[in-house]
Amino acid sequence: MNNSVQNTIRLLGAGLRALLVLTVICGVIYPLVVTGIAQAAFNDKANGSEIKVDGKSVGSELLGQSFNLADKKDKDGNPLPDPQYFQPRPSAAGPNTENTRYKLLVSGASNLAADSKVLLNSVEQRRADVAAFNGVSPASVPVDALTASASGVDPHISPDYARLQAKRVAKANGLPEAKVDKLVEDHVDGRILGFMGEEHVNVLQLNIALKKLAKG
Repeated sequence: MNNSVQNTIRLLGAGLRALLVLTVICGVIYPLVVTGIAQAAFNDKANGSEIKVDGKSVGSELLGQSFNLADKKDKDGNPLPDPQYFQPRPSAAGPNTENTRYKLLVSGASNLAADSKVLLNSVEQRRADVAAFNGVSPASVPVDALTASASGVDPHISPDYARLQAKRVAKANGLPEAKVDKLVEDHVDGRILGFMGEEHVNVLQLNIALKKLAKG
């Protein structure tokens, strides 16, 4: 066997050994170490910031979801909002940018321009729908009840929108309005580090607390 063949075999062997070592380090050891650290130090975040009720996962605090009636739909076939629950922001996720359903696999914004007639018409329709649903003046409906978020799955609403819904929610659940008002205030989260972002309310967490209050 000449030197050229021997060198080739030696190089192939070295390459295979390097491949094996790097596969074990990068494909097995590193993922296990990172996963172990994440589970030990950041268990909640590593598992998707799950929210559990009685040991059962009901969603994530990072993802919005709808609270609709299962057996009632509008003229377009979309489920109607459940008056017993606080409602989230509208969502542009999905093939129909006019609906308010949350479709996590196709999350995103409508990408409609600020002067789009489609957007302006949808905002006015939402204003009328929210006002009628909550029994308030259209002028009192806050902007986050009218516009979808950039992600389409914003889990938060403004304190103003939560407060606007409190009377309707209290009536639908047969609860004193004062108790529901307090529940809203207890779930208002402040700005990050006191100055970044805006005050907000996590809709899923608020609705879970509402159901506990309704059950007594």
